[in-house]
Amino acid sequence: MEVIHTNESGAPYVMWGEHKLQLESFPLTDKEYIEKAERELRETPETVAEGLAELRKLLRDETDLVVPIDDDEFLIKFLRPCKYYAESTFKRMQAYYKFRLTHKDHCNDLSPAAVHNALESSIVSVLSPRDQHGRRMLLIDSERWIPREVSVAELFRSVQVALEAAIMEPRTQVNGVLVILDMKGLSFAQVMQFTPYIAKMMIDWVQDCVPIRLKAVHVINQPYIFNMLFAIFKPFMKEKLRSRIHFHGYNRASLHTHIDPSCLRKRHGGDLPEPELSGKVLLECLLYYENQIKDVNTYGYVKSKS
Repeated sequence: MEVIHTNESGAPYVMWGEHKLQLESFPLTDKEYIEKAERELRETPETVAEGLAELRKLLRDETDLVVPIDDDEFLIKFLRPCKYYAESTFKRMQAYYKFRLTHKDHCNDLSPAAVHNALESSIVSVLSPRDQHGRRMLLIDSERWIPREVSVAELFRSVQVALEAAIMEPRTQVNGVLVILDMKGLSFAQVMQFTPYIAKMMIDWVQDCVPIRLKAVHVINQPYIFNMLFAIFKPFMKEKLRSRIHFHGYNRASLHTHIDPSCLRKRHGGDLPEPELSGKVLLECLLYYENQIKDVNTYGYVKSKS
């Protein structure tokens, strides 16, 4: 049985074999992360100060957008994926909060408790060791998805909550995330959940809104019917996203050229221990940050933007 421990500050963590799994919300202190942030994101004290000052000016002029302008930590999580270019960051923040305004039915009340059903079903898994490049890994497992129990809207909402938690991690802000889509067991009933409207909404969110560095998407175990699903999403993808999608089927050697086996579960040809951690553990760990995630949901546009 999985045991959830707490550290000296009361934050939860789980031991999975030799791995300590937790939300790493602590500041960057490791030399390798600091150097990577400077090398890839232009993150120096001077650039950070300049980016913050310019972004604050833009935000003060956007009077209908309510965000904590004086909170450096909050602004930096948007600045990092845009490499501290204030104009690009501002446009992404606008897109992010306009999306939440336009799609209220999919974005209201986003918190671990509100999406507990999807998280407990273990469809979405985040608590896993980082890959060999320090990227946080998100697994979406179609075999565990029963649409009559978890709607596609609930599934999307749970992905948003999981990534909102990941965005809280400075290490993830620097290194980014990769997504593994395990399509084993994909059914026609699942494919039919994705209308062009739903597909476009999800792709718009990934490409233009969410403040995170999406480094790669790996599709594995996909059956022939997956072609029908991909055909719904493909027209809305920009070339940058398309170039980061890799299809492996059941070829584990192909997957391992991108992700080291030491970072993968046994059923994906990896070395990570059995049994896998359940979605209930992920939920219990995220519930510790319930109020913090709810606070983030209070930000946004106070009225509709043209």
